[in-house]
This record gives sequence, structure tokens and C-alpha cells, in this order.
Amino acid sequence: MYNSINFNTRADSSLRDEGQLQIGVFSGNISTPLDNATIKIISRGDNTNIVDEEISNISGQSPIVNLPAPSLEYSLDFESQNQPFSEYDVLVTVDDYRPTLIEGVQIFPHTVATQNVYMQPGLLTNNMNIITINKPTLWGSFPPKIIEDPIKELPESLGYVVLPEPVVPEFVIVHDGVPSDASATNYWVRFTDYVKNVASCEIYSTWPEETIKANVLAIISFTLNRIYTEWYRGKGYDFTITNSTAYDQAFDYGRNIFKEISTIVDNIFTTFVTKPDIRQPLFTQYCDGKRVSCPNWMSQWGSKYLGDQGYNAVDILKNYYGQEIYLMNAKEVEGVPSSFPGTGLQMGSRGPDVRTKQEQLNAISNNYPAIKKIRVDSIYGDETRLAVETFQDIFRLPSTGIIDFATWYRISDIYVAVTRMAELA
Repeated sequence: MYNSINFNTRADSSLRDEGQLQIGVFSGNISTPLDNATIKIISRGDNTNIVDEEISNISGQSPIVNLPAPSLEYSLDFESQNQPFSEYDVLVTVDDYRPTLIEGVQIFPHTVATQNVYMQPGLLTNNMNIITINKPTLWGSFPPKIIEDPIKELPESLGYVVLPEPVVPEFVIVHDGVPSDASATNYWVRFTDYVKNVASCEIYSTWPEETIKANVLAIISFTLNRIYTEWYRGKGYDFTITNSTAYDQAFDYGRNIFKEISTIVDNIFTTFVTKPDIRQPLFTQYCDGKRVSCPNWMSQWGSKYLGDQGYNAVDILKNYYGQEIYLMNAKEVEGVPSSFPGTGLQMGSRGPDVRTKQEQLNAISNNYPAIKKIRVDSIYGDETRLAVETFQDIFRLPSTGIIDFATWYRISDIYVAVTRMAELA
């Protein structure tokens, strides 16, 4: 279902284009979707102007809603002085949960924004949970990155990572402030969700696909370097990374992400940048290239224009970090029952990997009943294909009916989430 806005009734005539938004509503975390939640999309700062109202389905999702957005050119032009995104507030209410208001959800033209809302138990009172989304770093005002050596001296392992090879962790602990701020909150965030959040803060989802991919690879490598070198653990801190752009990368707890970014992250989240003769992921520092100049780092706006010229992601990265860099894949992903077998599963596939995914899909269907129960017979037939397609639709993956790299790990993530919740119940 797609809802259109009557452009003639808009108060803001500068919104001449259109983007899309889908809301997901969950109890506590993504393991438990909430149906029959009332979702109101409101003009930013004007709670009397409800742009759209929806009800979540049994998978916790709203329909995709079309919303006015600025002209596409604003996010593609280095010189533009016009805000490239529109902003909306999202109010979610459901029986027996605290109302939640997300302020400043960002909509770019020709892209799909997804906003997950995690509800907390409580009565429908004035005790509202409010989350305010910050501006993207390319538009807002943020401190520039402090220069660091791109290759770190490796410490003796403190036991938080598996040396000698980089490992993709299940969670990243993000410190909501500068390292020395002991009062700041630490957020436990799944690794892929962290990368998607950072990329949605740092770049525009309207940019060329290869530009987005290059920036995502830089974000992954930056993060894995912090993890691999135990940068903050070695300094006595109890977190992985901060959300301060002076020290690390922007991360905005609770913000919306963009499907165009999410799809790329799901397909490459184990891949990082490195150089010959070093064990660590390269510390891939970057800057906007507009307000801040960084000759030896990647320029975000510069990477956009290289993408416009047809450069692929690797060539964009080599342009900034040197021709000797190459991509490498982490061999281990923590927190998943088993690693991707290297070949996708599809109609006609047989064996233990098929059986594993059939069992996991059945477990997930206990919380997501739109996914129909299937026979666990180690044979990838029509039942399994349909269950996979439904899973992909729910979790915003390309609906191919094939268990590829991205679908394999997404099934694993959701399976772990629902089984952990079942153990706690």
C-alpha cells in the first residue's frame, strides 16, 4: 500500500520532490513486533498537522508512505545551500506501552527511510519517550576529526577480541560523548546496525551506489581498527568507540536509516580495507571535503564526484588511501550459529545448511507469524522459498527467495534475537 500526499495542500512549497518512509514497531527489541500500534506522521514541530496515520501489521510494520521532500539536486550539489532533506515527527502509541515520539525523521527524495521504534512497557500517560534525531554531519555542525596514525601499534591482547585476525563482533558498545565524559550513556548496538546508523549520519543515501559502498567500507574498516587494536579498552574505558566526530564517527541513537545504505551494508559488512604487511584493518579516516580539508584521507564529497565519473568503490578508496590498499574479509562473525557456506541456497538445494535455515525460520515464525511454518526436511522446496521471500519482505531485503550472504546473516541475527528472548521469558 502506498499513500500519496496532495502536493497542493502542502504548506512548504520548497518540497517539490518525494521520498518514502516505513515504520517498524517493536517491544523492547526487534525480536517482538507489535501489531495494532497507531503511527502518526506529523509535520516537524507542528503537532496539529498530521500528515499521515497508519496501523502496524502483525510484523510490526507500517505501509510505505510517500512524503514530500526537497529537490534531488540539493543533496547532489557540493555548492547547494538548501537543506537536502525534509523532516517529520513520528508518534507511536500502543496499549500498555509508553508513547514514543521520534523527532526529526529525515526524508531524502527518491530514497526509502526506515524508522524502527522500540516501545517500552508502561501506561499511556504523559510519560512519553522522546528521541530527537540530529542533522547529518554533511549538513549540521560537528567538530572535525583529530588526526591519528592510520596504522596503530598493536597492544598485547586484553581478551576482548580474537587475535591475530580481525573478527566482526556481535555488538559494538558506543559511548554517547567524548571519551572522558564518564556520565555519557553506553549503547550496545549490533555491528551491522551500527554501520548502517553511522553511514546514514555521515553521507547521503541519494549518492551513487559505488560512492556509498566506498564510504561504508571506510566506516567498517575504521570501526574494526578500533576493535582490533583495543583502542579504548587499552586506555581503561569500557566501550568500543564514541559517537564524537572529533575522535570517531557520528552515531545517532534511534535515528532512521536508509534502505539504499542498509542493502549495501548487509552485503559487505565483513569486508574491510587493509594494506600489505599489516594485520589490522586500515584506520580509514575521512572528512566532508567541504568545510574540512583532509589531503591524506577520503573526502566524502570528493568520493561522490568520483562515483559520478564511474569510479567503482575500490578505485575510489585507492584514490585516497593509496594504490596498494586491498579488501579483505573477516573469517568470523561473532554471535551467529554458523557462517555463510560460500554459496547461496535456492530451489533444489539440499543438505544440513538448508535444514539449519528451515529450523531457524520456524523459530522466527513464532514471533513473526506472517512467515508460515515449513517442513524441516533439508530440501529447499516451494515452502522454504516462500518462507524466505516473506522473511526478506519483512526485513527489507531484496525478495529473491534465495538465501544469499545478506539473507543468511539476517536470518541468523533474528533467530538469535528471538531465541534469546524465549530463554528470558
